[in-house]
Amino acid sequence: MKNPFRLMTVAATFLTLGLAVSAPAQDTPARGSVIVPRSSVAAPGDAGVRAHTNLLIFVPDHNQSPQSFSGETPASLACVYKLVAQVSGCPISGSTANPSGGAGAIAIVDAYDDPNAASDLATFSSNFGLPSANFSVVYASGKKPPQDSTGGWELEESLDIEWAHAMAPNAQLYLVEASSASTSALYAAESVASSLVAAAGGGEVSNSWGGGETSGETSNDSKYFNTSGVVYFASAGDSPGVIYPSASPNVVSAGGTTVNRSGGSFSSETTWSSGGGGTSRYESRPSYQSSVSGIVGSKRGTPDFSFDANPNTGVQVYDSTAYEGTVGPWWIVGGTSVSSPSLSGIVNGAGLFATSTNVELTTLYSNLGNSSDLRDITSGSCGRNKAKTGYDLCTGVGSDQGYSGK
Repeated sequence: MKNPFRLMTVAATFLTLGLAVSAPAQDTPARGSVIVPRSSVAAPGDAGVRAHTNLLIFVPDHNQSPQSFSGETPASLACVYKLVAQVSGCPISGSTANPSGGAGAIAIVDAYDDPNAASDLATFSSNFGLPSANFSVVYASGKKPPQDSTGGWELEESLDIEWAHAMAPNAQLYLVEASSASTSALYAAESVASSLVAAAGGGEVSNSWGGGETSGETSNDSKYFNTSGVVYFASAGDSPGVIYPSASPNVVSAGGTTVNRSGGSFSSETTWSSGGGGTSRYESRPSYQSSVSGIVGSKRGTPDFSFDANPNTGVQVYDSTAYEGTVGPWWIVGGTSVSSPSLSGIVNGAGLFATSTNVELTTLYSNLGNSSDLRDITSGSCGRNKAKTGYDLCTGVGSDQGYSGK
């Protein structure tokens, strides 16, 4: 398995292009900084007009031992989330069993064209012992989109397809490329993705992008996130608060956690302090959140379901397209952009194939507090919200424990 540290240190020269922040602490902290790609920065006036990615890049310190943290792998997180036979401590270097399930289809919606998507996915799969993907790229407008000049959206696309495939390697995988990051282009791509998944017999659509809420968003819920046989996922965001389409009641809001390790072994899972979450300004509380009305009130609460997203405990991604002029090609990536495709894959692998997101979320919330199905995250905070026993506005119902109850 390749070590991304050697190549990630090159990217450190581009820290001035994004916001450099200190990495949150672990039991044994990995020292480094975080790059916020330009594709993940929301500009004034973007809400309802233009979407941003929810990915962050972790850059280890130059003087840090490469062995101290090399990025989570499909096998290490499959072990942490009990998708495979357990290995003591679920070490990154010693976990080798990958998920083996998946059926139907998963469609990934992203902006711009990733010219190396198929070859990068093949390299990622080969490196980690995953089967070759049944993979197709679809141009939502019928015409090949341009590339993102910064390379941020291409890194997003590599992350999305690689980790959806990692969690559900036997599912048909589609990358549906929108012509731009405008919400109108992405919604058009959403419709194409929904049709593809429905035609494949059902599955999931994953959206690692989002933007600020607007008063008109409720009209989009039934227009773009309501195809029968499709379960929709969207990233909850990489800062405290609520974004759309994560806020839609027709979408599984994918939140973020921190996977803590001590001496290389998995020790606990806590909140990610920068994870998105809160109550929507415009969306009413859906029926599946009736049991948590004391927390969310009369509004839709996010997130619903969470996965490792702290860049300090990030995942390995292979992307050979240049990011800000530098080719990794191995990166350590975090953000709730990791959560959406990964949780889509886990739910796909569970094999329930719910007829709608509402059915899927009703199942998840009915298993709230069942430690056989969900890991309750009870330590940490995100903004003004704190983790607590049961549902909270940092991690929702918690993180995954196997395939039951999904």
